[in-house]
Amino acid sequence: MSWHPTTDPIAGDRHSCDAIEHVVVPRARDLGGFSVRRALPAAQKQMVGPFIFFDQMGPAEFVIGRGIDVRPHPHIGLATVTYLFEGEVFHRDSLGSAIPIRPGAVNLMTAGSGIVHSERETSEAQAGPRRLFGIQAWAALPRSHEEQAPAFTHVGADDLPRITAEGKRVRLVMGQAYGIHSPVDFPHAALFAEAVLAPGAILPVDPDYDERAIYVASGAIDIAGDRFEEGRLLILRPGDRISVLALTQARLVLVGGDPMDGPRHIWWNFVSSSQDRIKAAKADWAQGRFPIVPGDELEKIPLPT
Repeated sequence: MSWHPTTDPIAGDRHSCDAIEHVVVPRARDLGGFSVRRALPAAQKQMVGPFIFFDQMGPAEFVIGRGIDVRPHPHIGLATVTYLFEGEVFHRDSLGSAIPIRPGAVNLMTAGSGIVHSERETSEAQAGPRRLFGIQAWAALPRSHEEQAPAFTHVGADDLPRITAEGKRVRLVMGQAYGIHSPVDFPHAALFAEAVLAPGAILPVDPDYDERAIYVASGAIDIAGDRFEEGRLLILRPGDRISVLALTQARLVLVGGDPMDGPRHIWWNFVSSSQDRIKAAKADWAQGRFPIVPGDELEKIPLPT
């Protein structure tokens, strides 16, 4: 835990902290069989640290034979961060990666100059009823790495550092916090962590990064006298150490990092500091110049019109 020269805000005292800059209410979207809540980009804030896209997937109940089925599609200029609370998604990409992602593990797919991937379910998974609940975020790459070679990293749940104490369970997915470091490598200072709190537990959030946000995935919390229910992204002001009080059993996602090195353009699945680069990526996908996904070559999502 880092030291800060001021006293902690008092949980339940609305006058002890004025640390929340924006409250983002995600936009709900139906993707056919399950819904997502999109918190970033938002009108109030495009990015938090490098994170330019933040979706909550589910929670969804799938019946036999139905489930997530995202056909091959391209990315440039970003890294996808996929983290599940429940369920399973099978990832394939144009590098030849083919692996299921399960709760507590993380997939970091770095698109760089260009990658294609699909997110589906195996026939074995679809053989029974099941749930899906998790987060997919996109982290913009710094300009120095926007055109790097694509890469894929999978880190299992047992290899991500965890802290359990006083009604709190924290798993650190990216970055550093609470005196621990994640083994996940990313070329820009970034934080991604899951925190599960029992009712009455208090989680301190230090000002280790200039840009930070708390996403309430489930439950309800109190910050300085204000109650926040699930499905809210709380953008924090820089420099304030705050305390989060769990009013119920709650699951939070902490994200943040250093400010990105300039604005980013985002169109469909493409992120870049250059609009011309996005135009080139659009043409490349339309004309079949992206690589294929081994084992998933027969379908693709067409370029939006």
